[in-house]
Amino acid sequence: MKTFPLDPIEKASIDELRALQLERLRWSLRHAYDNVEHYRRKFDAAGAKPSDVKSLEDLAKFPFTTKADLRETYPFGMFAVPMDQVVRLHASSGTTGKPTVVGYTAKDIDTWTNCMARSIRAAGARPGDKAHIAYGYGLFTGGLGAHYGSERLGLVTIPLSGGMTERQVQLITDFKPDIIMVTPSYMLAIADEMEKQKIDPKKCSLRIGIFGAEPWTNEMRKQIEERLSLDAIDIYGLSEVMGPGVAQECIETKDGLTVWEDHFYPEVIDPATGRVLPDGEQGELVFTSLTKEALPVIRYRTRDLTRLMPGTARTMRRMEKITGRSDDMMIIRGVNVFPTQIEEQILKQPELSPHYVMELTKDGPMDQLTVLVEIQPGAADRNSVARLAHSIKSYIGVTAEVKIVPISTIERSIGKAKRVIDKRK
Repeated sequence: MKTFPLDPIEKASIDELRALQLERLRWSLRHAYDNVEHYRRKFDAAGAKPSDVKSLEDLAKFPFTTKADLRETYPFGMFAVPMDQVVRLHASSGTTGKPTVVGYTAKDIDTWTNCMARSIRAAGARPGDKAHIAYGYGLFTGGLGAHYGSERLGLVTIPLSGGMTERQVQLITDFKPDIIMVTPSYMLAIADEMEKQKIDPKKCSLRIGIFGAEPWTNEMRKQIEERLSLDAIDIYGLSEVMGPGVAQECIETKDGLTVWEDHFYPEVIDPATGRVLPDGEQGELVFTSLTKEALPVIRYRTRDLTRLMPGTARTMRRMEKITGRSDDMMIIRGVNVFPTQIEEQILKQPELSPHYVMELTKDGPMDQLTVLVEIQPGAADRNSVARLAHSIKSYIGVTAEVKIVPISTIERSIGKAKRVIDKRK
């Protein structure tokens, strides 16, 4: 069976990798300092000079970058090259304020494309495979990132984008793709549509699903794999750092996401103090770009919670599956709750659908959590309300009212699923 060869750096020694990282880190810090006034001011205020970096550990002397920095300098204040060198712009939706804008030089696009090709290959792609891309195209980085990577790898690329769920099913049936790239929540909506059309999801052509753009649990992985008889593989990225393809789970191990450390240097910090934590301890993920030209990012706080682990399938370190963010944590009557914790309890009950939403309200001074969830088609409600409420209380420590709603009541997202509706304000 034909396979794609690995990039030499994926199997290089740790010493070779660290030497390359240090060389590239020095370049990236100098590039940011010399060409971005905002970085120059922040570095000077912190007393951190790129020329003082003698080891990778010296990066901890530099200040963090946050989404607020990007919004403060909106739209192009963080760019390190003139506009005549920028060939692409992407942006977030800006639903909580100004959007964050990212730019790419031709070399940045090439780097991103190579990282995505590497990611798709690590997920198990083989020569001749067809890739069905159901991430959204446009200012969101998912669709075009996946598209360019698939083409670079030489796959047959099907650029469907998100939405049009009936057509998604039709083309999966007609074109028989081997790989699908989509958010995990929308994959479940596609599976629902298959069953609605009397198509057995297990018998479709899909061999691999590359899922990202939202946190998802191992319970959801298990459900997707059982329902569609495919390998559900995790991919990670964010627009501010590059887009998808910053880290990728390898199909041969499925034990966390390999960070492409030759382009992105990871740290994990205590989200409260900013202290760098040793590998193995959970905290907030921070990235520094090592090769980006148009928009270098220095110690960018992702708000994603994970831990770093030694490499297995590749030399580079792995990061644990992202199942929560420091900014999607809900505090309910003093208890820290993440949406994925609720999801995990829902998916332990086979009669419950993976489609759910949480509503937060106030009863006087007290927070109230209501979980709306659907029953699987054809399943009986075997006291699932009481059992789910009990498991949420037992395993998470918070009281929740559980309501079963009719099938298709919960909105099916074609992109990132909206799990929390906060009505407390």
